[in-house]
Amino acid sequence: MASRGGQQQQGEAVDLGTLSTQQLTAVKKQLDGEVEHLSQSYGQLAAALAKFRECLRVVQSGSSSLEKDTQSATEFYDAKVKELGANIQGLENIVQGKTNNLRMVEEVLRQKVLAAGEQPSS
Repeated sequence: MASRGGQQQQGEAVDLGTLSTQQLTAVKKQLDGEVEHLSQSYGQLAAALAKFRECLRVVQSGSSSLEKDTQSATEFYDAKVKELGANIQGLENIVQGKTNNLRMVEEVLRQKVLAAGEQPSS
């Protein structure tokens, strides 16, 4: 994706310095959209995780006469909590990477705009 000084993220690296301000603006817009979408997904996963944790708490405080079913439910919700936790961690890493890419694009775009403003008119 975005690269500066040879640093490479996922996929093919692009030297941001070679892109025009229009291209950088388009990349920035795309990254803004991706970060927003991923942040919303993160919120939804966190809400689901909270619900599963609450279900786990309810099951664990259930009746002892249903011990076998309680154990199965506890195992199920434990597994779901762990799975969602792993998904959230992975999503955090992706959001962080996209945010870093966005910062790099913004910095290069800012530098190009400043450089264009400093050039004398012909």
